[in-house]
Amino acid sequence: MSKKVVLGFSGGLDTTYCVKYFTEEKGYEVHSIIVNTGGFSEEELKQIEAHAHKLGVKSHKTVNAVKSYYDGIIKYLIYGNVLKNNTYPLSVSAERLSQALHIAEHAKELNADAVAHGSTGAGNDQVRFDMIFHIVIPGVEIITPIRDLQLSREEEIAYLKTKGVEMNFDK
Repeated sequence: MSKKVVLGFSGGLDTTYCVKYFTEEKGYEVHSIIVNTGGFSEEELKQIEAHAHKLGVKSHKTVNAVKSYYDGIIKYLIYGNVLKNNTYPLSVSAERLSQALHIAEHAKELNADAVAHGSTGAGNDQVRFDMIFHIVIPGVEIITPIRDLQLSREEEIAYLKTKGVEMNFDK
């Protein structure tokens, strides 16, 4: 039986690479999940799910986290007037915490061996995801191939083309 990995999946280049890498190179059973905190239309979510299945995921889950994200995080940032550089709300960084919590819960539900995300290592998102995973699902392996293999966009695109993946590589 192959190991299960839960992948936080946006359908972009990095997470598309992760699906093919995990299934074809590492032999994982991939279960993708997207956590919608308000940035996707229903049509976009359906397209992302179709893309995940076309890539070969075992299952895909869409979580509507709009209300829980607002009720548990955003309203407190607004009430507290929490601003980065006294300019804009810290909503994006807080969004990653909400997403990571839902991804970790899904990993628990599936009794996954590993959890993964497509962070490149360039920013703080990787820290937010990893921190939540270490706290909520300690002992579950965290896999980050884009960061660990230090892949360039060009390398990811070349790999995906060899696997027959067709998508908009311009974004």
